[in-house]
Amino acid sequence: MSAKKLTGNEIRQKFLDFYAQREHPILPSASLVPEDPTVLLTIAGMLPFKPIFLGQQPRKSPRATTSQKCIRTNDIENVGRTARHHTFFEMLGNFSFGDYFKPEAIAFAWELSTKVFGLPPERLVVSVFREDDEAFALWRDQIGIPAHRIQRMDEEDNFWASGPTGPCGPCSEIYYDFHPELGDDNIDLEDDSRFIEFYNLVFMQYNRDAGGNLTPLENRNIDTGMGLERMAQILQKVPNNYETDLIFPIIKTAADIAGIDYAKSDDKTKVSLKVIGDHVRAVANLIADGVTASNVGRGYILRRLIRRVVRHGRLIGISGEFTSKVAETAIALAEDVYPNLRERESAIQAELQREESGFLKTLARGEKLLAEVMAKPETQKSKQISGEDAFKLYDTYGFPLELTQEIAEENGLTVDVSGFDSEMEQAKVIAQLAHQTIDLTAEGGVKLDVDKTEFLGYTDLTSPAQVMALIADGKQVEDAETGTQVQIVLDKTPFYGESGGQIGDRGFLTGDNVVVRIEDVQKQNNIFVHFGSVEKGTLELGMTVNAEIDGVCRRRAQANHTATHLLQAALRSLVDSSISQAGSLVSFDRLRFDFNCPRGLKPEEVEQVEAQVNSWIAEAHPATVAEMPLEVAKSKGAVAMFGEKYADVVRVVDYPGVSMELCGGTHVNNTAEIGMFKIISEAGISSGVRRIEAVAGLAVLDYLNVRDVVVKELSDRFKAKPEELSERVSNLQQELKESQKQLEALKGELAVAKSDQLLGNAETVGEFQILVAEMPGVDAEALKTAAERLQQKLGDSAVVLGSALEEKVSLVAAFSKSVNGKGLQAGKFIGGIAKMCGGGGGGRPNLAQAGGRDPSKLKEALESAREQLVDGLK
Repeated sequence: MSAKKLTGNEIRQKFLDFYAQREHPILPSASLVPEDPTVLLTIAGMLPFKPIFLGQQPRKSPRATTSQKCIRTNDIENVGRTARHHTFFEMLGNFSFGDYFKPEAIAFAWELSTKVFGLPPERLVVSVFREDDEAFALWRDQIGIPAHRIQRMDEEDNFWASGPTGPCGPCSEIYYDFHPELGDDNIDLEDDSRFIEFYNLVFMQYNRDAGGNLTPLENRNIDTGMGLERMAQILQKVPNNYETDLIFPIIKTAADIAGIDYAKSDDKTKVSLKVIGDHVRAVANLIADGVTASNVGRGYILRRLIRRVVRHGRLIGISGEFTSKVAETAIALAEDVYPNLRERESAIQAELQREESGFLKTLARGEKLLAEVMAKPETQKSKQISGEDAFKLYDTYGFPLELTQEIAEENGLTVDVSGFDSEMEQAKVIAQLAHQTIDLTAEGGVKLDVDKTEFLGYTDLTSPAQVMALIADGKQVEDAETGTQVQIVLDKTPFYGESGGQIGDRGFLTGDNVVVRIEDVQKQNNIFVHFGSVEKGTLELGMTVNAEIDGVCRRRAQANHTATHLLQAALRSLVDSSISQAGSLVSFDRLRFDFNCPRGLKPEEVEQVEAQVNSWIAEAHPATVAEMPLEVAKSKGAVAMFGEKYADVVRVVDYPGVSMELCGGTHVNNTAEIGMFKIISEAGISSGVRRIEAVAGLAVLDYLNVRDVVVKELSDRFKAKPEELSERVSNLQQELKESQKQLEALKGELAVAKSDQLLGNAETVGEFQILVAEMPGVDAEALKTAAERLQQKLGDSAVVLGSALEEKVSLVAAFSKSVNGKGLQAGKFIGGIAKMCGGGGGGRPNLAQAGGRDPSKLKEALESAREQLVDGLK
């Protein structure tokens, strides 16, 4: 029997169909951005089912099968260097949630491998956990594998655990033997030149307690994973995963751009091509799933991968931008399986072009500086780049540490990473010196015997409440007198705690002879902390108070918050449907909305968005607020903030036909309550992220009143009507421009007149005339005009003029061609003279300008210029 040669797409489909025929519903791949907050990216096929395995969610079906896209970057340095290391890969899996177990899982895996994919049984070896006699017996007796081809492995290789405690169990893996001719003696599954593990079966059968004790699970689970790329390597009979039809077309595109032939390339070039092939798949899928490049979290992973693609492109001779072209191939290869790649194609291309363009500038500058660092005697002697130098490259010039390490390794050097980390920590300390917060849950912080604060603020603006905790000067206290700054925790509150971009409410707590002004409310782990000061009386722990928010401030915040929802809806409708929120601020006087967008908005688009929001306000759309399961909300089309973690039941704020979002903030009951909306500015704040600042409701009146005062003042000053101000200012600017031209002309004429008086000071040195002089109070442009005129009048000559004006030094050198013939270049000459005045400069051989910051050194510098000219022209 010989293995069937199948395409990557056929392998994927046959796997899914096999299990679908055995009552496994085919589920779509989850996003690379997981719902699990403990991991940055989806790193395994089982990750989307982790809550079910841990008993946190009920199963929707006793079985399932998926092809899950995954990303791992923990061993990124091995990508391209080994036959099968990847950052992006697809994991084919079949799962049982308390349904079938070892006998069925083993039988399914064997049938799929040998019957469907046609792998010869004599080429398969399996491993089991050393203590799993049950699995060993099943493989030997049920399947018929010879005992010597069943390898017992230790816990490190063949035992899976979700963590130190919780569900766990033994694994069994199936390996393909590339060289059966070597025989069955001394089988070593660690020999990856001979064996490749392609199917892993996890038997989740125990629960491990804190003492390390294992007890059988009531419901045992199956979690399996087959690497699609590995199976493709086996069935397509290629030497590594990269040369399968899943990746090689990407490699070929990169090779074509570089004008090279992969087959004829040396090993180093092949490594670079493989890195490009792997990483481009990763970045295309990351961007398609909503990740944008940044310097933190998954955004940093994306940026790092893009930068590695760009650098490896440079290493194989690609000088210009190329990543978007290679991405086109990656999208075409996988769009049938992952349609969001094609749907988000424009976002993928824009993000790649933006990142590549920016990094090429960083790369050119950083490589030059790194070359200088590597050439230092101390670096060459120690064979190590210091942590200080590596951090300077990173912090000052944006050159990534990983890239410094890669280039260093290529040049036989290492990097002092611990020194780099020390520099980084020191920088963080400096940045955080003035930053202090109160964390009620932090280790060593204030411990509270309060589980949560009941929030009443959606319906009530005032409510009685009990003081459950009272904090002053970072410590819990029994009471607080007039003038004390306090943090207060109540059992229930109408005050909104800052979250979702909306700031906390303001207001008062009042009681028996007690008044506390509340300036801010922070929400920490469902506990609302009220920050304020005691204005009257003594506030006591356990006291009942009346909590009342400032209704005017709340209405302003509500108007601004609802306006952000309408703003996002307008942007998605009029500018780009893929726009997603990247952050926001909702305060009492303004709103700020950050969003992912690859380009700036045109002025007319800003006007259209503003007009659309105001139109929706005028149409008086009523709000419908409801709580529902997260999946129901998403199915209804509710917009969620990318990267935000939501509970199983969510609050949906809906203005039917206009906007529907998952949101815990406070909002107007009807859009008409907003009144007006005005965009103040639109600008970029980072790569791929734009920011709109705006005002809504009463804040628009405040904004217009300020503008009105300014307009009235300008109208009075310019004696013009408001509508005439623009033309009046333009006329004044033109008049000023003309006046400046006239002034410059007069300065030039004055300088020429002064320069003529200097002709008599010229000295003869051999066959040349030299003139070195100071022209006080003359600006740089006039000085240049004078120097050129003097040189022309003197013929074969060298003229150097200097001037001090407003604590700045200007210098000019004008040399004839005959002076150049003596080896004197105006640019180099004047640059050296300028250094004496604390400056620098340069220019052409015949004419050059320079500047300095120390006028006191001008006379000395001019004297030095004269001496150098005399010596050079003798």
